[in-house]
Amino acid sequence: MSAPTVYDVAERSGVSIATVSRVYRNPDSVRAQTRDRVLAAARTLGYVPSGNARGLASRTTGVLGLCFPDYADPDAETDAEADDTYDDSAVMLYSDQIIRGMERAARRHGYALLIAASLKGGPESLVAKVAGRVDGFAVLARTVPTEDLEVISRRLPVVMLAGPREIDHLDHIEVANSDGERELARHLIRDHGLRELVFIGGEKESPDAEARFRGFREACAEAGLPVPDEPELRAGMMTQAEGERAAEALLERGDRHGRRPRAMLFANDQMAIGALHALERRGVRVPEDIAVTGFDGIPLSRMVRPALTTVRQPIRRLGEEAVELLVQRLGDRDREPVSLMLPVSVARRASCGCR
Repeated sequence: MSAPTVYDVAERSGVSIATVSRVYRNPDSVRAQTRDRVLAAARTLGYVPSGNARGLASRTTGVLGLCFPDYADPDAETDAEADDTYDDSAVMLYSDQIIRGMERAARRHGYALLIAASLKGGPESLVAKVAGRVDGFAVLARTVPTEDLEVISRRLPVVMLAGPREIDHLDHIEVANSDGERELARHLIRDHGLRELVFIGGEKESPDAEARFRGFREACAEAGLPVPDEPELRAGMMTQAEGERAAEALLERGDRHGRRPRAMLFANDQMAIGALHALERRGVRVPEDIAVTGFDGIPLSRMVRPALTTVRQPIRRLGEEAVELLVQRLGDRDREPVSLMLPVSVARRASCGCR
């Protein structure tokens, strides 16, 4: 049975070939109703947009892909540029570390790496950038709709990075998010005697942030502390700027009620670093007045002052393992799917009172 083509999608959805092309290359230029009809037809047919049909058919592009949303954080670059004590890797954020890990492993196996990162144009735009140009690709959880990944995975090896395993037949890698946050909160409670803790999370759609919140709740329950149903605050982009705003809001809320929290646990390092800046501006001492923690272990977490207590996850290894699974899948498309859980560790630093 031959692979479905753009002609088949156009015929099934009742539009021109040019319209189908625009749906994938510039979705904002197509009316929503038409766009939905084209995408529904493509999913039904199992169509994958291809920038190189010959390469897709033979799987000989020599390229692996990575899809992730581009949560750029210019504040991190500005901080590093302003302080010459930072080394060149200080501004590397979560996605940068994954890229470095994938590049290293891909080069070892003779592959190049194609990166598709975008917040504009929707997930279909991301898929169009890699499908048909690569032999297989890794995708961060919730970057591409599950139904689209189902279609693509019929033709290309796909590895899911982070988050819960949404598709059983795909290879999958995540880190022990819940375990890490639980151990971090336990450390604050048991070793530092802190009891007024607040967790600042991300959007509910962020599986990593939600898993970290679960770990926080478990530690609170174990210690006999109130267990919140929701994070104290949620941030959309989880950048430094969002962390600064969250810290300001928590201080103002605490002042209104006459009681500030003793510890702010952020769902990632970028927000926690932003909070450190905001607290310094307000004259709040860290950790004497308020302890601050993050999650990820990005290089910048070591460079800020006070150095940030965080949960260090093996981000580069996440990228390296993704390549290994893709290469194995390319060699054996029928092997059983693999699900890996990578361990994490708590990095105890000055922002919580450790030295």
